[in-house]
Amino acid sequence: MSRVLVIGCGGVAQVAIQKCCQVDEVFTELCIASRTVSKCEALKEKLAGKTKTVITTAKVDADNKDEVVALIKAYKPDLVMNIALPYQDLTIMDACLEAGVNYMDTANYEPEDTDDPTWRAIYEKRCEEKGFSAYFDYSWQWAYRERFEKAGLTALLGCGFDPGVTQAYCAYAQKHEFDTIDTIDILDCNGGDHGYKFATNFNPEVNLREVSAPGSYIENGRWVEIPAMSIKREYDFDGVGRKDMYLLHHEEIESLNENIPGVKKIRFFMTFGQSYLDHMRCLEDVGMLSTSPIMFEGKEIVPIKFLKALLPDPASLGPRTVGKTNIGCIFTGKKNGEEKTYYIYNICDHQECYKELGSQAISYTTGVPAMCGALMLLTGQWNKPGVYTVEEFDPDPFLAALDRYGLPKKESHAPVLVD
Repeated sequence: MSRVLVIGCGGVAQVAIQKCCQVDEVFTELCIASRTVSKCEALKEKLAGKTKTVITTAKVDADNKDEVVALIKAYKPDLVMNIALPYQDLTIMDACLEAGVNYMDTANYEPEDTDDPTWRAIYEKRCEEKGFSAYFDYSWQWAYRERFEKAGLTALLGCGFDPGVTQAYCAYAQKHEFDTIDTIDILDCNGGDHGYKFATNFNPEVNLREVSAPGSYIENGRWVEIPAMSIKREYDFDGVGRKDMYLLHHEEIESLNENIPGVKKIRFFMTFGQSYLDHMRCLEDVGMLSTSPIMFEGKEIVPIKFLKALLPDPASLGPRTVGKTNIGCIFTGKKNGEEKTYYIYNICDHQECYKELGSQAISYTTGVPAMCGALMLLTGQWNKPGVYTVEEFDPDPFLAALDRYGLPKKESHAPVLVD
């Protein structure tokens, strides 16, 4: 029925690909492409005899637009699933426009080189105008809206869990639970334990940039920025227990502020243990989180890339991670003139994910929504030219797919609110 090109073969991509192969009546042909083609070949071999999906592999440098265009034109997919690095989003979007194919990713664009003077000038102007200083924002990809619309192509941005499912939860709440929404609190709890003193659950470069950035939230339509990790709350998570969580900047806040009218406050919280924070602060203090190149023994290195090489590969954490995640959204607002509250969330077990696909729950909770988003595009349930985030589409078929393929929703109409 469809042919899909997946760019990337890391932990999230491997989950998404295996899930695509469970829906082989839709994903009839699939090409796995990466710089490291041996990873693609190993996954193809793992899936041999377990799916009717016809799998091929290819080597591609996702930073090279011409290479990506050539691969797309040779393979002729119906959709490109970008599950590589967010640094590569714009290159792959450019390639999809040139080759005439629909696009999706799991995280919004951010630059690899934050010292690039051209990017820096635009970034500093945005900081001044909008009021938040995180390196990642939607403006770079939203700038492609008219080009994708004129080409008759769809680009789906940020279809992981957060961003992604959290935005679908917001659209679902808006459609079914509220006439007006006043506040949205997005809570991301990882209650997993991998046994290491310090490791990140997804790409260390992206993870540590995100966590060490100043926090920010929307209040009355305006950004409020705070020092990193300066707002802390404790919450009792279903299936996990009481955890400390901290307010972070996160990309879906920006799009929800654009697409959910009338919301007075939008915040994002993520749980962290004290050991993680102590290690991160120490690494930041000595410069190991820097993206600026330095000279070391006659060679130029980027400190955070060197740190990434020292840390455990997130894809290797599956067999040793125990515990559960709990990710969802708490809302306040009105229905039929009455005040109401609502909480929609998912609980995911690390070891159950490992038993099914050989991954930990962080990769699983991102990879499954990526497959479900692709499913929406390929079956025409989400189909309009332009560049969109998840909350701009009908949430019902997407959440039904998540229920079916491993991330069922849970609901509470009397949740404890975050003060």
